[in-house]
Amino acid sequence: MLAEIAAANAAFSVIKAALANGKELSALGTRVFDYFDNKAKIQEKAIQKGGGSDLQEFMALEQLKQQEEELRERMVYAGRPGMWEDWMKFQAQAARRRREAKEAEARRILLRNQALERWSEYITIGIAAFVLAAFIAYGIVLYVRHLR
Repeated sequence: MLAEIAAANAAFSVIKAALANGKELSALGTRVFDYFDNKAKIQEKAIQKGGGSDLQEFMALEQLKQQEEELRERMVYAGRPGMWEDWMKFQAQAARRRREAKEAEARRILLRNQALERWSEYITIGIAAFVLAAFIAYGIVLYVRHLR
């Protein structure tokens, strides 16, 4: 979780400096994506309780709230009209893309697991058929030897 916090802070610093210098949010592409990607990871780890102590998770989420509030203020007071609304739309789109990517990955894993299960069934049936054929052949050999 510390790596995500550091990456989110670095991306936030770049976004903040660029906005202060009059750049448009759309010109910050990868940095904005990095910020939101790491923000989402931090929030997900906090929800799953796998990212560290409760205090660390709380403080990380609180820092994200403060950063977002600072960005909102900069966008509303120093940015172009509608910039904050565009930012919110961008956040929603980024969250949707992350969710869709996660769902696609889950579907891919499910399909792979189903294929593996199918192959394991085929192999099991093949082995069973081979063992059955071996028993039948052995029975025939014993029967033929018994007839002599």
